[in-house]
Amino acid sequence: MTKPPQIFDRRQQRLRLTRAERLGYADFLLARVCDELAERLAAVKRSFSRALDLGTPHCGAVATLAASGQVEHVLRAAPVLYLSRPALSGAAAVVADEELVPFAPKSFDLVVSLLALHGVNDLPGTLAQIRRCLVDDGLFIGCLFGGGTLSELRAAFATAEAEIEGGVSPRVAPFADLRDVGALLQRAGLALPVTDVDTLTVRYDNAFALMRDLRAMGLTNTLAERRRTPLRRATLMRAAAIYAERFAMADGRIPATFDIVWLSGWAPHESQQKPLRPGSAKMRLADALKGLEPPGEGKDD
Repeated sequence: MTKPPQIFDRRQQRLRLTRAERLGYADFLLARVCDELAERLAAVKRSFSRALDLGTPHCGAVATLAASGQVEHVLRAAPVLYLSRPALSGAAAVVADEELVPFAPKSFDLVVSLLALHGVNDLPGTLAQIRRCLVDDGLFIGCLFGGGTLSELRAAFATAEAEIEGGVSPRVAPFADLRDVGALLQRAGLALPVTDVDTLTVRYDNAFALMRDLRAMGLTNTLAERRRTPLRRATLMRAAAIYAERFAMADGRIPATFDIVWLSGWAPHESQQKPLRPGSAKMRLADALKGLEPPGEGKDD
């Protein structure tokens, strides 16, 4: 098999997340998606005996699953664990890499992953491993950062580097497109795939406040092709100025866009709805649409 391209430095990701956890993880985005997870699970009228939280930073997903009343046993698997946190009370946990899911086939009837899978090098492979560890008719639900995330910061840095350093280096990760994610769910063998995007705008006093939050979420630059020399102060200051010049709102604060792409799918089971075979329809589309045209339409002049 061909090794997937190494877009991210996974070791550096773990170090950045460890630092964020140690210094105080900024969990406002995670709290938002945990609330959304609770709502999406509540819409699924069933219970789950064994659930896996795969890669979610911090512990919010574990607490959400425990509070749902729908899950009997929860296992957290993530590259960085802080077992002393109250949210993990009563839940098992193992250190694991999202790219190498270390569980036997059909081990769980629910897998969730929040704000983690945008950082794997082989998203198709990870989704296939999630599919493999689900029982028949098991559910996967997760979210990751999408294409519009931090678009303002990306543009500001690109312009500043071009002006001051004569070139542009990769500083903001490439994020998945909504349509691509839907296709990857099907490719992984998950049935009834659903994707949607929730776009959040967070306001900051300046670009430096945004960067502090990114650092506190372990989301600073871990691209494998990142420039290894320290960022020039002049470039940083110019990027902050460009950010304010181009994107500042009426009150002087700057917006930061976060696209949260939600994805879900089921391990196939014979009880699930199946699409009709081509040619099996019992009524022509034209007949079904008769009487629906507005007056005067669908007629010859």
